[in-house]
Amino acid sequence: MVKNEITVLEYLQRIEKMLLSQKDVLTFGEGADFIGISKSHLYKLTMDNLIPYYKPRNKMIYFDRAELSNWLLQNRITPADELEAKAATYVALNKGRA
Repeated sequence: MVKNEITVLEYLQRIEKMLLSQKDVLTFGEGADFIGISKSHLYKLTMDNLIPYYKPRNKMIYFDRAELSNWLLQNRITPADELEAKAATYVALNKGRA
């Protein structure tokens, strides 16, 4: 097989990923794949109400793609250079207040 050739399965997987990237509402399995965790871990997060989800008619669990993205981006860790810049600004602005 030539390096640039892909299998039919790989091609179908790429198409599936492209289609999933267009959906706003994700099923349970799609939600687990989207955030990169196992279904069992996602189930635990939903049962502990640690992740936003929807359960219409108390049946299947669904997720909003934007809410999952926001959930993934919570608890941002500030890089050292940003902390140093904030500290320098604070010191410069509060120099004569001591």
